[in-house]
Amino acid sequence: MKKRNLFFSMLLLISVTGIVNAQEDNSLKLSGELLTDERFQLKDKNDWVWNENRLTLKLDKRTENSKFYSEVWLRNIGLPNISSSANLYNKGIVDPYNLEVREAYVQLFGFLSKNLDITIGRQRIVWGTADKLNPTDNLNPLDLEDILDFGRRRGSDAINLNYYINNDFSVQGVFIPFFQPANMPVGIFADALNPNMELPDGMVLKSFSDTILMPRYNLGKSSTAGFKFKGFAKGVDFSVSYVWGYDGLPFATKNIFTPVDMTGGININSQLSFARTHIIGADLATSIAGIGFWAEAAAFIPEKDVIMTNDLSAFYPMSPVPVTQDSIILDKTKPYIKFVLGGDYNFSDGSYLNLQYMHGFIHERGAENLNDYFFLRYEKKFFNEKLKVAPIGGGFIVADWNNVTDNYAIVYMPEVEYQATPNAVITFSPVFFDGKGEGLFSQLKDYDMFMFKMKYSF
Repeated sequence: MKKRNLFFSMLLLISVTGIVNAQEDNSLKLSGELLTDERFQLKDKNDWVWNENRLTLKLDKRTENSKFYSEVWLRNIGLPNISSSANLYNKGIVDPYNLEVREAYVQLFGFLSKNLDITIGRQRIVWGTADKLNPTDNLNPLDLEDILDFGRRRGSDAINLNYYINNDFSVQGVFIPFFQPANMPVGIFADALNPNMELPDGMVLKSFSDTILMPRYNLGKSSTAGFKFKGFAKGVDFSVSYVWGYDGLPFATKNIFTPVDMTGGININSQLSFARTHIIGADLATSIAGIGFWAEAAAFIPEKDVIMTNDLSAFYPMSPVPVTQDSIILDKTKPYIKFVLGGDYNFSDGSYLNLQYMHGFIHERGAENLNDYFFLRYEKKFFNEKLKVAPIGGGFIVADWNNVTDNYAIVYMPEVEYQATPNAVITFSPVFFDGKGEGLFSQLKDYDMFMFKMKYSF
């Protein structure tokens, strides 16, 4: 009911905005887009795997000393999940939809000082110079709903201060009072980030449950803070940054094993928690002879050791003390570094090349668990740039250089994009996965798919 009332409120606001726009030049402006995203599998019986119709509404008002901005998603997403006749009485199941406030903030220019700007509200604070995948971009929570939408994050409720020293140098400070974890993939991608559970010989998993322990919501426990110095010198954009926050993906810090039969069957209850982390980052971007180059790196330092405890006390009911086994997941004395190197070039014939190497994907933690990712995209435009063809697009991933043939993944995503009108773009793209091992993309090798997207901007 609350979502429905908010939906009608948005419609009323849009109507009022239209009237205001007709009467004033300096008014609340409405823009946005309609996106249709449909995907089906190329194998078996071509099951539908994704259905999304997203209406993005953006409201923007600017004055000489302030700015208001908001972005809202109204979506029909997913396929009906009907398992009983009772579900037919629930329109939210028959025709699933949701509403999401992506951003809503006010920015004040010259706040207290002519060189200081302050932004308050829900905002997407983008850090880093790499293409979509940024190891220094850690203030906003990951939005992993669509695992193929690289680099997507949600907005955070924050206070964001920017002080401009001069035209080339600035300092930024950010305070986020509430911790927000990452939201996980949905649909066929739901288990992509779940690690495989290895059990001792003779044990058979009968059931699994988990409990998430969230940080306490107060100033000390749930807050995140960030600092960034940004500059430009001799043709190079650069910055150094620091974040005191949480890893948005939880760790299994305690597993309770309970025997359920005499044949080795067990139940496991896992307690998940989030690790406080210090993140020191740096990035740069420049252009040499028309070629764009960028580099970005971040060192992740756990505030304390992250330890996983396996509680086997239920197997030893007569023991006077708990029977546990501890192992260190992350050692606070061993920081791990993720980094990206890349470049791009626009050729005179209208073609474009983008190459990027990344060490450590968004869900990988610990130096020994960071894989290597090579991304390549080549595209060319035709017919006055109305048609764009990308015959080469995707990535090659290596999890173990000592045994590449059993620890690799390939993602191939060619694409054809047609600018049907100045406002409408239609995209066709097959996606092929292949690989071996336990890496993220090698687990998707049975999910080759075809994607159709249409985006209309207004």
